[in-house]
Amino acid sequence: MQKGMHTDTERCVRAVRSKDARFDGWFFTAVLTTGIYCRPSCPVVPPKPENMVFHPSAAACQQAGFRACKRCRPDTSPGSPEWNQRADLVARAMRLIADGVVDREGVPGLAGRLGYSTRQVERQLLAELGAGPLALARAQRAQTARLLVETTALPMAQIAFAAGFASIRTFNDTVREVFALAPSELRARTPRRQGASTPGAVSLRLPFRAPLNPDNLFGHLAATAVPGVEEWRDGSYRRTLRLPYGHGIVALTPNPDHIACRLTLGDLRDLTVAISRCRRLLDLDADPVAIDDQLRTDPVLAPLVDKAPGRRVPRTVDEAEFAVRAVLGQQVSTAAARTHAARLVTACGEPVEDPEGGLTHLFPSPESLAALDPGTLAMPRTRRTTFTTLVRRLADGDLHLGLESDWPRTRAELLALPGFGPWTVDVIAMRALGDPDAFLPTDLGIRRAARELGLPSTPAALTARAAAWRPWRAYAVQYLWATDSHPINFLPV
Repeated sequence: MQKGMHTDTERCVRAVRSKDARFDGWFFTAVLTTGIYCRPSCPVVPPKPENMVFHPSAAACQQAGFRACKRCRPDTSPGSPEWNQRADLVARAMRLIADGVVDREGVPGLAGRLGYSTRQVERQLLAELGAGPLALARAQRAQTARLLVETTALPMAQIAFAAGFASIRTFNDTVREVFALAPSELRARTPRRQGASTPGAVSLRLPFRAPLNPDNLFGHLAATAVPGVEEWRDGSYRRTLRLPYGHGIVALTPNPDHIACRLTLGDLRDLTVAISRCRRLLDLDADPVAIDDQLRTDPVLAPLVDKAPGRRVPRTVDEAEFAVRAVLGQQVSTAAARTHAARLVTACGEPVEDPEGGLTHLFPSPESLAALDPGTLAMPRTRRTTFTTLVRRLADGDLHLGLESDWPRTRAELLALPGFGPWTVDVIAMRALGDPDAFLPTDLGIRRAARELGLPSTPAALTARAAAWRPWRAYAVQYLWATDSHPINFLPV
């Protein structure tokens, strides 16, 4: 699968005829005879090839006048893997749109974050996706509205506001246009469920491309959880979220065919952002088949992939938070890093109320950490300098680790900071920036795994051998780490 797949008509037709769910989100099929667009795996009888037109986005289908299929619900398919494996303008723009930037700051705000003019951003999005930023944001609002209509008992006026619509009329018109049903008809078609008893709570399913191995994904999050901010409880990973309009708490539970997500939000306008960040945290838009096929070409990695395919890279919901935690974890154990982080949370974290009682704080913001007296930090002087320099740069806005980050430039900026060596920069690139090719040849666990598997164990020689794993070296890291008995590699019980 590759960029611009919708232009390969023959391949798209084959995917539709075989109802291949691996292609969901890569392209959309618009049917000329019905005026409906579908995901490739739609269960209905495929139309004749001459009646199919392929688009790269749901927004492009909607702009061309097609309505969403009521059977396959193409708006709920996993997102395109392209946006999380690329660092070009279009990919960065799509990550920001998914994070709600257009709704909050408009197209000028999106362009400003990317460092381009609005005309340049619009032109590139239109060229690749067949829709501009406003249309893409509109498609996302429609999806959020449908989710709230179907999973909550909220009045329609509140749903319109929460989904980001400027008026009830616009909300009604958009839902009718996209889904060919009025909002009340959408709700009537949904089976009655037991509603969430907590105010502001929404329960939903997060789809993903199979296979997905939850062991290292949830094992890593549980083993490194910062008390007060994160916890593993009753088979779910729970944590607090700092969001644009307030804060939230999420519980994420692995299931065979989806991730159950229960969100409790102070402001429902944060729903789209919270979903986007949870998907990013769990790397749910990855294409595991393409990744694993590439890694299997190495005879050493092939048995590891075959044993437990579908490993994801555990990422983060807050890039600045992860960078701080990476510094706290330099040259110390996982337990020690958690202790350092917990002290900072107690000292500087913003208190929150958890209806279930297990979580107490948001992780401290860079601004609150920058205001700390460095003398109170229980760490060596050199690491204290590393920590204070990082949080000051983040608080001042001199260093950007957000979704708009240009990966090579951000790497260079991090390497220029005192105390930032290749390991710290690469782990931030892998888990915070989302670079799928980030590699950790100096990591002790990776070097130990390499020795046991008969791979070169020196950083230079291992890096040379790992060239064949590109552009998926971050996923190779997960398979190498999984050879160890560390708790990060096992789903908690």
